Amino acid sequence: MSPAQADPEVSASKIGTTIDFDAPGRQTGFLRVPHSTHESAYGWIPVPVVCIRHGTGPTMLLMAGNHGDEYEGQVALSRLARTLRLEDVQGRLIILPAVNAPAAAAGRRTSPIDGGNLNRAFPGDPEGGPTAMIAHFVDSVLLPLCDYAADFHSGGSSLAYVPCAQANVFPGMESRNKTVLELLDVFGAPVSYVATRPMGAERAFGASARRRGVIAMGTEAGGGGTVAPSAVKMLESGLHRVLRHLEIVPELAVEPGRGTRLVEVGGPDYFVYANESGLFEPAVELGEGVAAGQLAGLMHFPLTPWRDPDPMYFARAGMVLCRRVPGRTERGDCVFHLGSDYRGL
Repeated sequence: MSPAQADPEVSASKIGTTIDFDAPGRQTGFLRVPHSTHESAYGWIPVPVVCIRHGTGPTMLLMAGNHGDEYEGQVALSRLARTLRLEDVQGRLIILPAVNAPAAAAGRRTSPIDGGNLNRAFPGDPEGGPTAMIAHFVDSVLLPLCDYAADFHSGGSSLAYVPCAQANVFPGMESRNKTVLELLDVFGAPVSYVATRPMGAERAFGASARRRGVIAMGTEAGGGGTVAPSAVKMLESGLHRVLRHLEIVPELAVEPGRGTRLVEVGGPDYFVYANESGLFEPAVELGEGVAAGQLAGLMHFPLTPWRDPDPMYFARAGMVLCRRVPGRTERGDCVFHLGSDYRGL
């Protein structure tokens, strides 16, 4: 088992791996996350990893299962890991189809072991629980090897998205932002959104990528706890175009992109939250345009059916990118978020 090739400026990762990321060829194996329990005193949690290195070219990290109940990316990266031929690659691909393996195995957003939300755990902690250790390995071992990264999300069990690509943009980083927007255009999702105030802020994967100088993008490809064929197709087609554009897989057959509508997600007024607990009835559908002050939905109270429903309204105009899926809703749950046409920073 090779030691973790950690950034020497930070504490070394405790995670070992059967993979030599510097070696040429196709390797499959596991990250070994130490986890001592009553049932397994010296045990480890397996996180599957595929490394394909051939020829010369950039390195790209491909991740899914950051949230374990987001399935489209897990399907797409598993298929890519099975079907991509070594001789087609010019550079290096590191593929983690279920990076938060405990959460992926349980079909949950967060880890059932420590309750950790991996996309709120970066840059991680080598002395922490399994979630913090995985975040630290990705941040300190994998990202320093990379030029590019993609982290494929969807809405998970509680949310459904218009299938879209996604990236973060940052003030004062014009050159980086230009490259990110170019990749979104190449990816060619019907809608792409940039977050000017990223969810998870400095604890998200995108923030680690920025700190490490890695160009990163991703998706919100459907959701609702299902695997939508249209969302998987969007994700796979876009990924193939990006791999070809970056000349990591230069001869990959791709479908031509059809352009993308670029929108942004900004501050709190882009989101609608439940003020009461009850049964949520949405008043609009995904992809619709809405106006400021328009009715977003009603919260019903079947256990006190004589009580009037509580209305919720959109605070601004925009396009409905995301909607809550379960009808049963608690105070504080997000029920919608919007995007508006991108105007630049």
